[in-house]
Amino acid sequence: MKTVAAYSVKGGVGKTSAAVNLAWSSSRNLRTLLWDLDPQGGATYLLQTKPKPKVDAHDLVSGKAQLADVVRSTADKRLDVIPAHDSYRTLDLELDSAKDPERRLEKMLASLAKSYDVVILDCPPGMSLLSESILTAADVAVVPLLPSPLSMRSLEQVTTMVAAMKRRRPKIVGFLSMVDRRKTIHRELVESLPRDSEHVLPVVVPYSTLVERMGVERAPIATFAARSVAALAYGELWKGVSAALSL
Repeated sequence: MKTVAAYSVKGGVGKTSAAVNLAWSSSRNLRTLLWDLDPQGGATYLLQTKPKPKVDAHDLVSGKAQLADVVRSTADKRLDVIPAHDSYRTLDLELDSAKDPERRLEKMLASLAKSYDVVILDCPPGMSLLSESILTAADVAVVPLLPSPLSMRSLEQVTTMVAAMKRRRPKIVGFLSMVDRRKTIHRELVESLPRDSEHVLPVVVPYSTLVERMGVERAPIATFAARSVAALAYGELWKGVSAALSL
């Protein structure tokens, strides 16, 4: 089983949109699960699922409940979801009290290895113990980058964090998100970032009303606008992630 973390130290960069569309692409040919670790529950909302209220973060981290107990099916029978839960706001505290907290998520996910080929993690933004546990569990960290001078700063923060990890380190796959080619600086960064960084794919997800429309349709873009530029871009992103995973 391969694990992909849609991760950024910043919020509002298109992380959840990437996680949902990557999960959809993966599920076309592989048994796929999306775990919404962000207590805001964006991916949970988009995929029209609800958590099981009686199972919280403490139960999962302590081992009183297994991840399989909270898996929910979606309207797309090829894609399952572990919905976000309000208690995920305390995941850092729960991990801090667990044995070997950096590897706790990795061990929890191991219980699903026979059921899924790929797990996509939609991660909350920030740098924390939870972030370290997520990156330890991941084979690939997918990092959305806004087309601004600070985008390289965000990428450097992730690469520095990964380089400092004492155990297994994920591959880092960055891509440009929310690009408006009418803006000069956006066009310049589309050209320069993939050239200047080994971690950035030449994949450009545009700033598009279709991405916003996901919230209305409550579905991945490819299900309602399959030939759109945004849908094709996410398809290319999945190809890059697949290559990084050696699938």
